[in-house]
This record gives sequence, C-alpha cells and structure tokens, in this order.
Amino acid sequence: MEFQFCKIEIYVPKTHLEPVRKALQSVDAGHIGNYDSCLSYSESTGCWRPLKGSHPYNGDENKLCTAQEYKVEVLCRKEKVDDTIRAIKAAHPYEVPVINVLPLYRTGLS
Repeated sequence: MEFQFCKIEIYVPKTHLEPVRKALQSVDAGHIGNYDSCLSYSESTGCWRPLKGSHPYNGDENKLCTAQEYKVEVLCRKEKVDDTIRAIKAAHPYEVPVINVLPLYRTGLS
C-alpha cells in the first residue's frame, strides 16, 4: 500500500514555536481539507550534555542539562517532506533539530 501523508514530529524550545509554525505554514504542512496550520503541540522536557565544539554551546561541560520545550506534530504530504524539513531547519534554533518523519498509511484523508 502506498502512503500519501507523513506525520512530522519536531522538538522546539517554547520561544520558537511561532517561527516554526510560520515555517510549516509557508510550505503548506498542516493543510488538511479546508484548514491550514493544523498542528498540535504538548509540553516536553529535553535533556542534553554539551560536547566540545558544539555551536551554540549551551550548558556546562560534563553536566546533564534540561529545558522545557514543545513536541510539535503536523501532517504533510509525502512529496513535501524535503521542503518541510528545510523550512523547519531554517526557523529552528538547534544546531541539529530533532525532526522525526513517520509515514502514515491510513489517515482517512485524501
């Protein structure tokens, strides 16, 4: 069975929800029927330990850091995945943002 839609999960600091939302809208991610900008987000806690050479360097060496962030979920058509990832990276503050792309085989959407 061929899939048409993907679910994209993004972890983003609370301060950057709006720029990421606008980036998603700019590539038509979250367009479902007669609605656009359809996404959901929930609070999450991210953790990391910075290594030498990371940019921007956030935290203290050899210490585990945590921060509140949002987990954002949005649907997009599979042919728009690459454009969507590029748009997210341009609006996202992380050096390497967490972007998960999951194929959806049965959505009830056409």
